[in-house]
Amino acid sequence: MIGFKKSTLEKEQQKYELKAKEYMDNPKKTEGLLKKALAKANNKKGALGDAWDKLQLLIQLITAWAKGDYRSVSTSTILTVIGAVVYFVSPIDFVPDFLAGLGFFDDAAVIGFTLKKISGDLDKFKEWRESSVIHAKNPLD
Repeated sequence: MIGFKKSTLEKEQQKYELKAKEYMDNPKKTEGLLKKALAKANNKKGALGDAWDKLQLLIQLITAWAKGDYRSVSTSTILTVIGAVVYFVSPIDFVPDFLAGLGFFDDAAVIGFTLKKISGDLDKFKEWRESSVIHAKNPLD
C-alpha cells in the first residue's frame, strides 16, 4: 500500500462496495463480473505480481459464495470482496489502468487492503476450500 493512504483506500473501497450490492442477488451479473476479472487478471498477470494469486483467492470466494457452496461469511465481507473485484475490473479507478507501470498499482493496493480487512474470513475460506478439495477427491465418498 506504499503511496496510498489508508483513508484513500477506504474511500475507494466504500464507493465500490455500494456498486457491489448490485451483484449480491444477481448471479448472472456476478458471473459476468468474475469472467471479466479472470480475463483481466490473466491478461495482466505479470503486471499484478503477487496480487495475482491473492486476486484468484478473492474470485474463488465470490464463486463459492455465488454458487451457494460457501456462505460462512458476513454480508459485509462479501460486499468488501465483490467491491474489490469491481474496482479491479473498472477501467476508471484511482489510477487509470492505461498508465504504464502505475495502472495496476492501485488495484494491487486495494486487493492487499481487502485481504488485510478480511484476513480471518479468508483463512476460514481457505480451510473450507482445502477440506472440500480433499473430501471431493476421496474415492470412498
